[in-house]
Amino acid sequence: MQLMELGIPMVLALNMMDEVRANGGSVRINELEEILGIPVVPISAAKNEGIDELIDHAVHVARYREAPGRIDFCTDNQSPKDPVGALHRCIHAAVHLIEPYAKKAGLPVRFAATKIVEKDSLIEKRLALPEGEKKVLDGLVHVMEKDGGLDREAALANMRFNFIEKLCEKTVVKPAESREHKRSVAIDRILTGKYTAIPCFVGIMAIVFVMTFNYLGAWLSDGMTMVVNWVIALIGRGLEVAGVSSVLQSLVVDGILSGIGSVIGFLPTIVTLFFFLSILEDTGYMARVAFVMDKLLRKIGLSGRSFVPMLIGFGCSVPAIMATRTLSSERDRKMTILLTPFMSCTAKLPIYSFFVSAFFPKKGGFIMAGLYLLGILVGVLAAFLYNRTLFKGDPVPFVMELPNYRLPGARNVGQLLWEKAKDFLQRAFSIILLASMIIWFLQSFDLHLNLVKDSADSILAMVAGVLAPIFKPIGLGDWRICTALISGFMAKESVVSTLEVLFSGNIASVLTPLAAASLLVFSLLYTPCVAAIASIKREMGSKWAVGVVVWQCVIAWVAALIVHLIGMI
Repeated sequence: MQLMELGIPMVLALNMMDEVRANGGSVRINELEEILGIPVVPISAAKNEGIDELIDHAVHVARYREAPGRIDFCTDNQSPKDPVGALHRCIHAAVHLIEPYAKKAGLPVRFAATKIVEKDSLIEKRLALPEGEKKVLDGLVHVMEKDGGLDREAALANMRFNFIEKLCEKTVVKPAESREHKRSVAIDRILTGKYTAIPCFVGIMAIVFVMTFNYLGAWLSDGMTMVVNWVIALIGRGLEVAGVSSVLQSLVVDGILSGIGSVIGFLPTIVTLFFFLSILEDTGYMARVAFVMDKLLRKIGLSGRSFVPMLIGFGCSVPAIMATRTLSSERDRKMTILLTPFMSCTAKLPIYSFFVSAFFPKKGGFIMAGLYLLGILVGVLAAFLYNRTLFKGDPVPFVMELPNYRLPGARNVGQLLWEKAKDFLQRAFSIILLASMIIWFLQSFDLHLNLVKDSADSILAMVAGVLAPIFKPIGLGDWRICTALISGFMAKESVVSTLEVLFSGNIASVLTPLAAASLLVFSLLYTPCVAAIASIKREMGSKWAVGVVVWQCVIAWVAALIVHLIGMI
């Protein structure tokens, strides 16, 4: 409705119409289009019904810039105490008052009037109203609140829901209670129950992690690693037979192929994890998780609405940070952005898988689950700190409709897996390829560009050696480890490829399990990749972006130190 007030060309898609029809319901599409003044298309995304028609309408509306035919949703009422009538008089009076200022600012008058009544600070600044007009508007709002008995925000919400109720009465034939809804209610008694919701969520995620990192995903990754190693050995023998120089052989085999191959070997693990997560998403369970988490998040100063961006953060921090734009509260948005890096993204999975398979092969699922829970726990502690210092206040209310449980669509799951695999491979053959080549060069030559026999004499060792003392207290004083962590700033997958290049596949003989545990915790919590930092800079500014880099590194160092000290006892 607010988008319609802006006059933006649009098409309304009515999804899940297959379920509506199956349960005896219907929507009078023509009447709905007439009342709203925009094209309305019934679709079923899961069954790919109506999608072509929707696209055709969208292209037509976009091409001819067809604006909505209706922008006014309040109704006149002669009753002096009716809240909708009081708001109607207030908005229309505001329209006449601000019209010249709205046209000068290039804003739709109706939209601007509604936002002014709402007391939107950005619109107020854009209109640049004189003090006299501001006082008149305040007086209009005061009269509206007195006559209608509702404050400005409640009055606007009441107006919109009043319009929606009348619209549905005219155009919607309500279906009977569906079998899907009855089934969903029965399932929700357990999955969203007061005492069972959290244990169920923890249990489901534990099963996902164990299946991914102990069984299915681990088996597939082992098979992929064997294939990759065989291909690398085959290419190496081919280069040797062809008489290629030893330097070029080292670049191709030890630099490029080993770096990329070490990361590609974990592709099945990532695909397996997202296979399970996409099933949970497609069934409708993840929407329940946001609902369940609302009560817990409120204790740390956030609403369940913030859980959605943080959940996206388990995939990638960049879209998660962008998803915070859906949050209406500036406080909640900033707080959620700062908490998102604590959610372990998929780019860190190769790091976890690499060290778990090397040092803790029989405890992979439990260690993975522990890492994710640790990230969440540290995020919770940080939220408590933010809520009492930087972002004091209360979270906004959270309202969401829970969809019925439904069987996951093979097409949706397959598409998600393909997108994740494609994104992972693109990064492997772009950022990681470049990082592997740079690392190989720096660890193969000295300052005079002479080929070194021992990488400890290389350019890389000299540069990384400066940072090594900082990491020594947490058991990671080796310059090669420092180098890998620095490369992770570009892309977290580069940590594994860098370690593979620098240690030549023998890291298990150099590091202790305790050092590996410290490295896992540090990798979990330290600064996100440069793309995520750029997103934070775009959303919050340079100071916040720099602050996140420093803050995350400090937290990661302290947490790794605690793990190291406990392990020393």
